[in-house]
Amino acid sequence: MRPTPGRATHTPADKAIQSPNSDTPYSFVGLDLRTEPVVLTAPPIDKKRYFSIQLIDAYTFVFDYIGSRTTGNDGGSYLVAGPNWKGETPKGVKKAFRSETEFAFVIYRTQLFSPSDLDNVKKVQAGYKVQTLSAFLGTAAPKAAPAIDFIKPLSPADEKTSLEFFNTLNFMLQFTPTHPSETDLMTRFAKIGVGAGKTLDVGKLSPEVKAALQQGMADAWVALGGMQKEWADGKINSGDVFGSRESLKNNYLYRFTGAVLGLYGNAKQEAIYGYYALDETKQKLDGANRYTLRFGPGQLPPVNAFWSLTMYEMPSSLLVANPINRYLLNSPMLPQFKRDADGGLTLLIQNESPGKDKESNWLPAPKGPFAMALRLYWPKEEAVNGKWTQPPLRRAQ
Repeated sequence: MRPTPGRATHTPADKAIQSPNSDTPYSFVGLDLRTEPVVLTAPPIDKKRYFSIQLIDAYTFVFDYIGSRTTGNDGGSYLVAGPNWKGETPKGVKKAFRSETEFAFVIYRTQLFSPSDLDNVKKVQAGYKVQTLSAFLGTAAPKAAPAIDFIKPLSPADEKTSLEFFNTLNFMLQFTPTHPSETDLMTRFAKIGVGAGKTLDVGKLSPEVKAALQQGMADAWVALGGMQKEWADGKINSGDVFGSRESLKNNYLYRFTGAVLGLYGNAKQEAIYGYYALDETKQKLDGANRYTLRFGPGQLPPVNAFWSLTMYEMPSSLLVANPINRYLLNSPMLPQFKRDADGGLTLLIQNESPGKDKESNWLPAPKGPFAMALRLYWPKEEAVNGKWTQPPLRRAQ
């Protein structure tokens, strides 16, 4: 089988995903690793084209990558195994990866250089291959794990307030073995009916316990509001809230923030997400104003792959329809940008055209509130360690 491709590129007509990326068309595959491992095969890809295959477990930890940064563009087969597999890495497999949960999610990102490059991306996507280990080896398949009668999901609103949330959690904990660092935590949770396969009978809870659980959920969402403010103020960033178990060090508030604001975001070694919600004077961004974003000489975002600046209408966080159908500016477009006299680069952020002679540097904004994401793919060390920081957005006079 092949991973399921997403829509070729996102446009304002796509409203299912907030803050979509239009630089790297996606492919997706969900892995059930209970029966046997799965082998992912990537074709040889032109070395100028960035790609990544992000491996995410059911805890939403990014447990590893296949791709330009980690394994190169020469192609090859890679094995993903669940927590209970005890086999050996077979011949023909370059590397084996271990998921600590029985389900995993895989996101493929394949760089698109320009709209006219789409057919080339589709050819790359057609070369991605997914097989069970037995199919890869040409051997008999083991007995399949039993089918799962999945619990009915809650609505987004009920997830925030309904105590049935804990039964959804209990259901999923059956497929997520407890990590040694969380044994004591799960022992504490068991006292309130939270644990793998447990059932929380909400109707039998005392009024005091019910109120305490509901207050705990409410407190979590209040805490998230504080994290959102810190994000907008630049006190935390994507590198803090996305990554592996080892890098996040059981910081549950960071993990909660990452899951709500950008589920399945990349670890900072693979991509850094800068965010513009405020201008240099800490005012919210609005298309009633004009803005400039200037990168001084030698100060373009430091990347091994590419960078992009994408516009989002708020509060929907969707792409912005505009007369020139341009939703982002990125480094593949550098040859068409007009440089400043000193060699720097000034990007023009506004609703109306700045004039035909300046449209090459124009990122169209909506008439009202907006925000922007500055993405750095395969960032260089100075971006990862914070020596390079994104420049401020200035309101034009």
